[in-house]
Amino acid sequence: MRMLCSSTLIGEVFIIGFAGLVAMKDPDLTTSTVWTVSGIAMVLCVLLCGMVTRPGGVALGWALQIALIASGFVVPTMFILGVMFAALWWASVHFGRKIDEAKARFAAQAGQAGAAGADAA
Repeated sequence: MRMLCSSTLIGEVFIIGFAGLVAMKDPDLTTSTVWTVSGIAMVLCVLLCGMVTRPGGVALGWALQIALIASGFVVPTMFILGVMFAALWWASVHFGRKIDEAKARFAAQAGQAGAAGADAA
C-alpha cells in the first residue's frame, strides 16, 4: 500500500505546484500567500509518504484530498483534478491493502513450505 499511496502523493506535489503557478495570476492573492499555502501542502504530501502505513496516515491522506478538492474555489480546474486524485487515493489504499494481504499470504505459504521441507530433511 505504501508504494501506491506514495506515488499518488508525489503526483499531487506536482499538481499543487502547478496550481500555485496558476493561482499567482489571481489579483486578489499575494504571491507570498499562494506559495505559503502551496508550500505547506507540498511538504505535507511528502511527509505523508512516510506516514501512510502508520495509524491515522490514511485519514490524513483523505483530509489532504478534501483540501485539494476545496482548492477548486481558488483554481477551478482543481475541482476536477482533486476528484481525480481522490479516486487515485482510494484506488491506492484499496488495492494496496489487497496487495499487502496477498504478499502476507504468499509469505505464509512460503514459510510453511520451507518448514515442511526442513522437517523432511
